[in-house]
Amino acid sequence: MRALSCISWTRPPMRFAARGSPGGKIRISCTAALGVRHVQRALFAFQDQHPNVSVDLRLSDVQIDLVREAVDIAIRLGPLADSSMQRRHIGNSRRVLVASRAYLEEHGRPQRPDDLRHHQTICMSNIVGSDMLVLHPQEGRPCSIPFDGRLLVDHGLAAREALRQGRGIAPAHVWLVDDLLQAGAMEQVLPDYAPEPVPLSILIVPGRARIKRIRSLIDAISAALKALPGIG
Repeated sequence: MRALSCISWTRPPMRFAARGSPGGKIRISCTAALGVRHVQRALFAFQDQHPNVSVDLRLSDVQIDLVREAVDIAIRLGPLADSSMQRRHIGNSRRVLVASRAYLEEHGRPQRPDDLRHHQTICMSNIVGSDMLVLHPQEGRPCSIPFDGRLLVDHGLAAREALRQGRGIAPAHVWLVDDLLQAGAMEQVLPDYAPEPVPLSILIVPGRARIKRIRSLIDAISAALKALPGIG
């Protein structure tokens, strides 16, 4: 009779919730590019610390009705219109004008804002007024430049990929392209001029911040967002 072979198996380490650790589900709405690039990591770290918490993350650049969609908190970029929600202001998200090094080597580097009229641009179709770029110099008055290129996208990650592929020039949040800038694949264009920064906030359904798991997550996400490049 053939002897049975033995297979050794080591049980993976288990995470146990600390006594008094919060539990339950949290529903979060977040602007898509920020959620994919950065917020998810903060959520993973939070769940590692609180294994009894489940997260329902909904990524969309559409501003939804939090109460109707049964969402607890929303991470929003831009002006806020819903005054019925509690708001925690995180800071302003700085933007820079960027293009890939390959694009600039082929098409030249703009020396003044008006030069942008002769370049390919990447526009966000879901942002009102994105066909006009307002640039603020370090000194002096801001200037407005028509910005209606051949490529329009409605997602920040699509804009990032278009920039990386050398499709043109676009304003971008620093946290969206900081790794590409550091790697030298992308360059800042007209560094003495800056697009308007964008407010970054957390919206909270009234009363939900009193729930321990939600209050703890808001604190954790706030700290993670404030540490991102370009948030101040």
